Amino acid sequence: MEGEVVWMNRKVIIVGSGFGGLSCAITMAARGWGVTLIERQSTLGGKLQQIQEEGYTFDRGPSTITMPNVFRDVFDKVGACMEDYVELYELEPRSRNIFADGSRVDLSRNVSRMEDQIATYSPTDALHYAAYIKEAGLLYQHAEAQFMNKLLLSWRDKANLPMLRSLWRVRPFTTLQKLLERYFSHPNTLAMFGRYATYVGSSPYQAPSIFAMLGHVEAKNGVYGVRGGTYRLIEAMARLARELGVSIMTDTEVTQIVVAHGRTTGVETNKGFYEAPIVVANGDVLSVNRMLIQEQDRPSMRDRRIGKYESSLSGFVTLAGVRQQYSKLLHHTVFFPHKYEPEFRDIFERRLTPADPTVYVCYSGYSEQGMAPKGGSNLFILANAPSLSGYLNWETEKKIYGDAVLSTLSQHGISGLDQGDVFKYYTPEDIARDTLAYKGSIYGISSNSIGQTFSRPSNRSKDIEGLWYVGGTTHPGGGTPMVTLSGRLVGEYITEHMV
Repeated sequence: MEGEVVWMNRKVIIVGSGFGGLSCAITMAARGWGVTLIERQSTLGGKLQQIQEEGYTFDRGPSTITMPNVFRDVFDKVGACMEDYVELYELEPRSRNIFADGSRVDLSRNVSRMEDQIATYSPTDALHYAAYIKEAGLLYQHAEAQFMNKLLLSWRDKANLPMLRSLWRVRPFTTLQKLLERYFSHPNTLAMFGRYATYVGSSPYQAPSIFAMLGHVEAKNGVYGVRGGTYRLIEAMARLARELGVSIMTDTEVTQIVVAHGRTTGVETNKGFYEAPIVVANGDVLSVNRMLIQEQDRPSMRDRRIGKYESSLSGFVTLAGVRQQYSKLLHHTVFFPHKYEPEFRDIFERRLTPADPTVYVCYSGYSEQGMAPKGGSNLFILANAPSLSGYLNWETEKKIYGDAVLSTLSQHGISGLDQGDVFKYYTPEDIARDTLAYKGSIYGISSNSIGQTFSRPSNRSKDIEGLWYVGGTTHPGGGTPMVTLSGRLVGEYITEHMV
């Protein structure tokens, strides 16, 4: 819709202050645009919030940082140094995986160490680990070259010859599970690497094989913690944004994106109208359209079509602050069930909580003193859950599912959590309420099909001139690095094409 357009009024309103909104704000402000960032919550960060209680610090939201170069680029490209604002540190091992049969694998960048650990339960799988990582690297090369680092705003962008070649090479019709089965046969290995599909809120039994590339991303680039908690990264980006002149408004709820004659004119809020010819929405595309734009102004995204998208996983969170420590826990620890596939059938087909869930625990106090009282543990515990559908009453379900999660952990010696200083649940209903995520899904639209993976809603509105989207429901996809990248790419495109 927009080509090379000359704007006398180079103002932009960014709705939402997650990683996508902040990276877009930084990019555009550094290029001379007047940027106003509006956040409905009292604190910035969107789904990522920090909670401090009884001497414990919890990051509620994204806790695994990969691809640090994506975050560093946001700073570098505006002449700032990320290390002057925030400190990242590499985790080695990057996570611990504990299986129902008692086996354990601590994920490492060291190939030999990985082979030795896998060999303790499957010598055959161990022999194929290096080949799997090599294929994962090839998948990443194709994704990086043709999908990740550019906006796909038209069919010409998506259907050019190099793009089609790369699309074919990433095996779009092969599921992640089927690709993994070419290398591995043991259920432990299949679950451990199949879990990468959940990084984008999807099922390894349905999501395309492209997500095997995450094995390469972690093995080559590592997994990182953030000194002081992941929320420090939000604070660092907000500080840089303010230094560049971004006006940041919190406790300000956008009630409507105002459209006149097919283009945006600004936003209506609980504090009045704010004018701008460009609006960038950093939020769930489906929720933004359904809640903030009148249906007659969005013919390509009517409510009926919105309802046809399959939502990604949601999450059931337990925060536990306890005055004891657990030898099994590293910074990141995953406890797998006896069988992995039933979990995804329960969530995506039956729309119920899994009877035997995978349980992830982030214990940042393992890496950093001060995140919990001396001798204590600050545990962020996440179990996959279905997005909201009406099948579950979370007022009663949170006790039932919470007990299932605690039972899983207790079987591994992680007990007494509900008797500690801090203990609280956070359900999909809470996620939907606080972040306006459509149906409470953490990652927006699922990637359980080739269509929803490679044809996500465009970053540029098809219906409304001047309206753009950044975040996990648009290109290049879900996960903290991709959300951050979407903000920078959109910011660069707007400033380069509207001079």
